[in-house]
Amino acid sequence: MTPSAPHIPVLIDEVIAGLAPATDETHVDGTFGAGGYTRALLKAGVRVYAFDRDPDAIAEGRALESEHGDRLILVPDRFSRMAEALSERGIDQVDGVTLDIGVSSMQIDRADRGFSFQSDGPLDMRMEKSGMTAADFVNTADEAEIADVLHELGEEPRARRVARAIVYARPITRTLELAEVVRRALGYRPHEKKDPATRTFQAIRIHLNAELDELEQGLAAAERVLRPGGRLAIVSFHSIEDRIVKRFLRERSGATPAGSRHLPDARAGGPRPSFEAVAKPVRAGEAELARNPRSRSATLRVARRTEAAPWGIAPKKEGRQG
Repeated sequence: MTPSAPHIPVLIDEVIAGLAPATDETHVDGTFGAGGYTRALLKAGVRVYAFDRDPDAIAEGRALESEHGDRLILVPDRFSRMAEALSERGIDQVDGVTLDIGVSSMQIDRADRGFSFQSDGPLDMRMEKSGMTAADFVNTADEAEIADVLHELGEEPRARRVARAIVYARPITRTLELAEVVRRALGYRPHEKKDPATRTFQAIRIHLNAELDELEQGLAAAERVLRPGGRLAIVSFHSIEDRIVKRFLRERSGATPAGSRHLPDARAGGPRPSFEAVAKPVRAGEAELARNPRSRSATLRVARRTEAAPWGIAPKKEGRQG
């Protein structure tokens, strides 16, 4: 099934401005998806290693890869493994890393992938098309586990009520079935601005695909592969993701608050800052929102890599051989 709406990369102009790509540089697009950021990077004259864990995205990107020869290399892997995957291809450092966190437009738009309740489809939500499906989870997990997932990953304030309704309604196999169960549990009225099922779908998707672990590991991997002066651009779509990104960059830039006068400064004697902020966080303006409603909740953060060693890796001693 081909999406009816064209794919529009979120904050594309701001992402490219933040990365400031130059001809003949090497960049990583950690979330290839429909290829929006990769196309913009290729247009800027750089070489791109484009990662995606979704086999559909890789398969559909092969034509673009053929079109650009050795300037585009598709990597069917998680972006958390970018350091290992690049090393396997003879690449130690890159000039830029881009991450567009969460589900892609092409996944949302395809009912057979089960990520969205915009139209009916099997309750799937697996990015890699392997492992436990969303239907498996809602039909086998106990009420307490479902409630914990909805509360922690969907920030659902009435998680226990929704979990109880899900368990009572089993078996649930379709996206619209699950959405209706949640709506009934929460007393949803069609005129309300945001469908409450959104939080439940978000939580289950993040849980199944271990997205927060992937994000944390991916940020550390980007730190390892970026050369001094290289740039990291991250677009997140909800507060849970953005908190992880914000905390990572704050810690790595040495901007964590110092201890009080009664407590030692936790930063003293610690690793040198490995990143520095390039600009303030960017959110979509009116023009962006008009052409791309998905950007409504997006936040872009950009940082520049310093010359310091990655945290957790001891710096090399000068004069030491091999």
